Formats: sequence, structure tokens, C-alpha cells
Amino acid sequence: MSGTGQGLPGTPGAAGQDGASGVDLARVALRAAKEQARARGAAARDRKQARRGGGLRSGARADGRDPQPLGAAINRLITERGWEAPAAVGGVMGRWPQIVGEDLARHCAPVHYDEEPDQRVLTVSCDSTAWATQLRLLAPRLVARLNEDLGQGTVRMIKVLGPGGPRRGYGGPLRAPGSTGPGDTYG
Repeated sequence: MSGTGQGLPGTPGAAGQDGASGVDLARVALRAAKEQARARGAAARDRKQARRGGGLRSGARADGRDPQPLGAAINRLITERGWEAPAAVGGVMGRWPQIVGEDLARHCAPVHYDEEPDQRVLTVSCDSTAWATQLRLLAPRLVARLNEDLGQGTVRMIKVLGPGGPRRGYGGPLRAPGSTGPGDTYG
């Protein structure tokens, strides 16, 4: 190489050995600078969109951000939250007459479901002691029937409540001031 600087790109008045003039070299350098700027801008845009939650724009094809049918959204929510057993038991409460029969359903109604894994108790209230006794006798078969519909182990026991009696309290209007109940009259 000579000391005149020929052959070095970017030196004034130098033409490349491949025949490229200064204008051609400037175009190449400009093109490279634009590509680098475009890449830096795309990277910055991707980082910004990632901070916003993905940032992908909706297109012609379906993706996870598209509207879903209500039933599918509710099923996904039930699965994500682990509400399968309570939702299934809630369905049983809605279909109670079909499961136990019209006669029994008229006199006995499900009240509560304890979903704790060690409990899994369905509480049923009856309007008479005779129907409560009948349901207690049918309880093992009813538990088996419910577990067929809901999955094994969903209901372990049925707690049967009879009819509620009158309130047992001593706070009525004829109560003597200062009395502690029926035991204080003979004391």
C-alpha cells in the first residue's frame, strides 16, 4: 500500500479497488445505517410492547385475545380457579328433582355443600321428620348416585336436617327483670 490512502474506504477522493466511487460508498453506508436504525427501532418497539402485555396486534387469524363464547370463558374460569366440584354440586342443586324424584324433591331440598377435601358434605333440609327419616335411609344410595354424576369422592356424606322448631329463648315480653331463665324461680 502506498501512503496516498488509496483503497481505504471513506478517505476523500479515494476510489475503491473494486471500482466503487465515493457516491456508491455513501449509498452503501446510508443503507447500512438505515438497516441498523430500523433494527434498533424494532427492538425498542418490541420491548415497549412486551411491557404493555405482549403488544401483538390482532390479525385475521384467531388468537387468545379474541372474544370467546360465554360458556367457554366460564368453563376456563372454573378450571383455572379449581371450582370444578362446587360448580358440579351447584348443578346438582339445580337438577335436584331429576336426581331424587319429584316426591322427595317436594319435601327435601339441598341447602349447603362443604367443599373441604376432608369433609365434602351435602346438607339437605326436610320439611318433616318423616321425610328426614326417609332421606336418611336413602342417603347411601343417594351418595352413590351423586358420585356417579359428579365424579368419585365429590360427596362423601349427606347431612339431613329435620324441620326447624320454634325459637327457644327467654327474651319474651313477659320476662321478669333480672331473671336468668326458668331455673331462678325455685332458687
